[in-house]
Amino acid sequence: MGRPLMIQDEDERRIESLKLRLGIQRKVDVVRAGFELLEKEAERRERVQRWKRAATLVAATSRNVNAEFRAHSRLKRI
Repeated sequence: MGRPLMIQDEDERRIESLKLRLGIQRKVDVVRAGFELLEKEAERRERVQRWKRAATLVAATSRNVNAEFRAHSRLKRI
């Protein structure tokens, strides 16, 4: 059974515009497409946060390893 939503007039116009521009048949499909994009954006942000956290955790070790490699660099001997 459907659940009624209170859609503002401006939102109604935006949905209708998107229906025409994207060739989508029903209003609910426009809303679902919007949900899908929002979910993907939320997942992307969460993934970026995980990467930042991981980079922070390994930064010191990475610096040490890079310093060890620089000490034996062949470029310095040229």
